[in-house]
Amino acid sequence: MCKRRPRVRPRTIATLVVAAAVGAITIGSNLPTLLDTAEPSHPAALASGTPTGVDDIAETQPGRVPAYDRAAFGRAWQDTDRNGCDQRNDALRAAMRDVQFRPGTRGCVVAAGVLDDPYTGRTIDFTRGPTTSLAVQIDHIVPLAWAWRQGAAEWSDAQRLAFANDPANLQAVDGPANETKSDSGPAEWMPENTAYRCTYAKRFVTIVGTYGLTLDQPDRAVLTRTLATC
Repeated sequence: MCKRRPRVRPRTIATLVVAAAVGAITIGSNLPTLLDTAEPSHPAALASGTPTGVDDIAETQPGRVPAYDRAAFGRAWQDTDRNGCDQRNDALRAAMRDVQFRPGTRGCVVAAGVLDDPYTGRTIDFTRGPTTSLAVQIDHIVPLAWAWRQGAAEWSDAQRLAFANDPANLQAVDGPANETKSDSGPAEWMPENTAYRCTYAKRFVTIVGTYGLTLDQPDRAVLTRTLATC
């Protein structure tokens, strides 16, 4: 049985380091301060840089949750870190190699690049265009609709906006894989690329713990089993 703990109010991740089977990855820096005014707090483990464990996360409690509202997370892909580029282009630039930018955008709008897709293990040549842009999409590691059901429905609009644009929760991935995942939790979907599953599980758990979300039993079981192999 997992002990219930008081819900932790969410906050963006200033610098998140996740140790994975394939190496250490550093995610997110210079993040927005939208939540600072809400006086949130991190779990002590995360404040010290130690990833949250599954047992540290509260269980989902029965109760009625309002219908999911994507608009409650704000307009997609804003420049919440105020670096002059929206979060989609930031995520594309961070994940791809051989990046080329659209002229006249001051190195902001990604026009082309190569993605070594973590979800499928395939290499994708990305070219921005009306039909080709869908080949690479930006996934929320912890989906917005999933987060809504696990506590985000109770957040303020500012908290949801920050969560939706937090680089720690964003990953450029194979478009069809992202569409297959949709708003699924780990019990329903895990990356096809088995070599990335430890990384994915660690990122998922750390984000959930940082933002004070909950876990239901099926997702908890899959995450626990996956992390036991790392």
